[in-house]
Amino acid sequence: MRIRAALVALLLTAGCGTGAAATDPHTVLRVGVSPSPHGEILKHVADILAKDENLKIKVVEFTDYVLPNTALVDGDIDANYFQTQPNLDAFKQTTGAPLEWIGAVHLEPLGLYSKKIHKLADLPTGAKIGIAKEGPNQTRGLALLQANGRIKVRTGTEATATLRDVEYNPGQLEFVELEPSELPRSLEDTDASVVNGNYAIGAGLKPSLDALVLEKAEGNPNANGLVTRTELKDDPRIAELIGMLQSKQVKDYIKQKFSGTALPV
Repeated sequence: MRIRAALVALLLTAGCGTGAAATDPHTVLRVGVSPSPHGEILKHVADILAKDENLKIKVVEFTDYVLPNTALVDGDIDANYFQTQPNLDAFKQTTGAPLEWIGAVHLEPLGLYSKKIHKLADLPTGAKIGIAKEGPNQTRGLALLQANGRIKVRTGTEATATLRDVEYNPGQLEFVELEPSELPRSLEDTDASVVNGNYAIGAGLKPSLDALVLEKAEGNPNANGLVTRTELKDDPRIAELIGMLQSKQVKDYIKQKFSGTALPV
């Protein structure tokens, strides 16, 4: 198997972009990931598919949603695979960082979890709800609650909604804003918390079984994908890696390994 071999040869010959022209294609590609499922997926690629292509990948794990981007900007890594495009767009808008979205790989459905109730209808009035404190993930959490009739945000704010935009809250939900990585632990103290898929998996939760409600996959803009610096966007190693991550082999691996907790796009 030679994934995108023709594309890689073309990029090497043409030297498209400053990154491709200046980069040795045999240099190790350092990729930042969240441990699960991103790290597991990338390790599968590095250990099996990449070896067939003589592509050397170093998997660098991070446990938050900021350091993988700052490390990429600083040149400590060459790409990252942990975030959605809305998250990247928000980071770029705030920092002006020269980062590029390369392609989507999988979706991790955001879910509402609880250790106190077993169905959404049992959520009490005045329930304490854990939710991400940063923009894109807070917007996703509010969208999940709105889709299930718990709140309503002001019309026109749906794409960027924050807690300030909640105009209808019949259950008088009390929101507790936390870092996304802290939300699984918050289940000891909240009535329910909105948890990102990778952190749910890392905490031993099974989204398809344990979530009170989950995001729908259809038409969802929040797929996780590969990102690199602008100078490396035409690097042949990046072209090879996204080809592998979007290959049928990896799609099949995601389906078999994660059983619905991560969905290939």
